[in-house]
Amino acid sequence: MNQSDDKPLILISNDDGITAPGIRALVEVMKEIGEVLVVAPDKPQSAMGHAITINQPLRLTKVDQFPGVESYQCTGTPVDCVKLAIDKLLTRKPDLMVSGINHGSNSSINVIYSGTMSAAVEAAIDGMPAIGFSLCDYRWDADFEAAKPYVKQIALELLRNGLPYGTLLNVNLPVPEGGIKGMKICRQAVAKWKEDFDERLDPFNRKYYWMTGRFVNMDKGEDTDEWALAHGYVSIVPTQFDLTDHSRISALNTWDLHD
Repeated sequence: MNQSDDKPLILISNDDGITAPGIRALVEVMKEIGEVLVVAPDKPQSAMGHAITINQPLRLTKVDQFPGVESYQCTGTPVDCVKLAIDKLLTRKPDLMVSGINHGSNSSINVIYSGTMSAAVEAAIDGMPAIGFSLCDYRWDADFEAAKPYVKQIALELLRNGLPYGTLLNVNLPVPEGGIKGMKICRQAVAKWKEDFDERLDPFNRKYYWMTGRFVNMDKGEDTDEWALAHGYVSIVPTQFDLTDHSRISALNTWDLHD
């Protein structure tokens, strides 16, 4: 790709696959801001987290998916897509990396499992300003139009202001009946998934399990992403990939640990 310095270079990926309506909506917005390169999975890769492919080869194929935009589909995970883009396609570091728009929320603890967010995390690890965008609508035919102005504004503000190394944005967009009320800077809500594995039998009378479950929000705070989304606001959470609990280091140093 011959990347110009005249306007921002924007790398796009996702986890729903290159044919998903969400990534098309994201491309349409980013084309208004800068020069776009798309590298996305050739099939859905939801809930892949930060998985990478190490036991089989990866294939990268140029496709004519978005008019006027250089695009590639990859046989690997969302993180594979970003790594391949960095190593094989980009001649300079992008000014911005955006992932999504995901079909479904990636708020709270979902950030851990999300392939959408992991693509953005991988870009941030490489030093790119990065955002993961998700729409709180799991339908394939979800309407992204109301979300587009917020996506554009947040992207422009990140380009204008930047973020320190190690921080990226997790943005979730609600679909309230009365329309989006605005945006709120939030913290990640304390929540979890309560799994239930439905036990079944295959035609050979062997057991197998199908995971189901429900989302449990244990956080009553009004400064969380879950609160914002429930009240019709776009949630913007500054997110770090350093998982160290720095506040616990001094306490652990008081433990009776020996060499």
